[in-house]
Amino acid sequence: MKKIFLVFVPLLLLASACTEDISQLNIETKRPAAVPAPTLFSNAVKTISGSLASPSVNTNVFRFTVSHWAMSTYQDEAQYDFATRNIPQGWWTSMYRDVIADLRESAKLINADASLVPAEKANKLAIIDIMEVYTYSILVNTFGNIPYSESLNPAILFPKYDDAKTISTDLINRLNADITKINTSAAGFASGEDLIYKGSVAKWLKFANTLRMKIGMVQADVDASVAKSAVEASDAGAISAAADNGLFTYMAASPNQNPLYVDIVLGGRSDYIAAKDLMDKLLGWNDPRTSAYFTPNNAGVYAGGIVGKGNTYVDFSRAGTKIIDASAPCVLADYVETEFLRAEAKERGFNVAGTAESHYNNAIRASIIYWGGTTADADAYLAQPSVAYATAAGDWKQKIGTQKWLALYNRPYEGWVEIRRLDQPKIAAPVGAKSGFPTRLTYAANEQTLNGANYTAAASAIGGDVVTTKLYWDKF
Repeated sequence: MKKIFLVFVPLLLLASACTEDISQLNIETKRPAAVPAPTLFSNAVKTISGSLASPSVNTNVFRFTVSHWAMSTYQDEAQYDFATRNIPQGWWTSMYRDVIADLRESAKLINADASLVPAEKANKLAIIDIMEVYTYSILVNTFGNIPYSESLNPAILFPKYDDAKTISTDLINRLNADITKINTSAAGFASGEDLIYKGSVAKWLKFANTLRMKIGMVQADVDASVAKSAVEASDAGAISAAADNGLFTYMAASPNQNPLYVDIVLGGRSDYIAAKDLMDKLLGWNDPRTSAYFTPNNAGVYAGGIVGKGNTYVDFSRAGTKIIDASAPCVLADYVETEFLRAEAKERGFNVAGTAESHYNNAIRASIIYWGGTTADADAYLAQPSVAYATAAGDWKQKIGTQKWLALYNRPYEGWVEIRRLDQPKIAAPVGAKSGFPTRLTYAANEQTLNGANYTAAASAIGGDVVTTKLYWDKF
């Protein structure tokens, strides 16, 4: 009788449990069923800013590639080893899944929102598209041919790779349309939703013009007519003062702190140091940005280590306090790069206002002031024969390329684009380099297994999926 009772009790409990409603267990209480369009837009902007600002060796290693930083201990990425930590996969995934996908969903929701005033809707959609163009320009200038026309389409499991030049031309066309649609008299995203321009539609218009100028200029050596058209159409409307800078400003409090602060200060990293190539230029020209870019070593002097070689950490300079401040901004577009583009445009014979020398001087002066220097500091720097446009060494590519490389410190991805494009300055190869200078990243590893046929066709079309394959615009 006892055994029968022991069997009966569990059966009774089971029967009792089956009468309860367990459907509530399927409800995700920690993930919202719907995300507002502005939140998706803000998250996309934050993600791309974080990717560009990050010093993580798992994500953004371009500070080593352009010889702005060296490493004291781990040399893999400094030596152009991008496979060990699968850098291309992280870069690819972040841009497609975490940025473009959010932007598209945001646009979809805004399109469906019947409550929006038409002009406001048009502004929001244009701003979203500007950021999508910005992201695609990074992808195409990193990898070459990429999924574009069929990307992120749930109905297409195996998207084809589009031709890189065709994509770049289409990106310019998209900006042409966006610039036409923007109405500066109407609202865009609210201040708290727009993490770059705090609701200023007029400044987004300037951002779009600078972006069009930049995408056009990338093609200058392979299609001068496309570059000329894009630059000339953009000149008057592009960023024209530091107040127009496109900045993603971080906060002092977690979880919205600058990735450099998170990785270096909170993470306690003690292996990032100044690179000798950069430090030699800064010290050789008495550059007033030196103390902002770096701190002295433990002996109180500025010194740069050799990229790719083991370096004793305490003997070399480290990232400056302004760079690793928790609330330091990430620059997405600014007056400095726009003025350098204008200087280059004049040298290429494009019809833009001003002179190459005046734009060169404006860019350098703005950079020095941005980093805490004074007008007097900038004037003294520019007065040096080795810096002055009329007397600095080399042709215009060397003059502009070298100074732009210096000014793009802490914008390493952009620095990498410019070194490939202008072939200046000439930097030393890292010790133990695994390849020649990387002119692209290899495709994401999972593309080979998940989209094999299209991957193989793309790799063949560009000349091989290796880091030294030059992209279509990299002609010299």
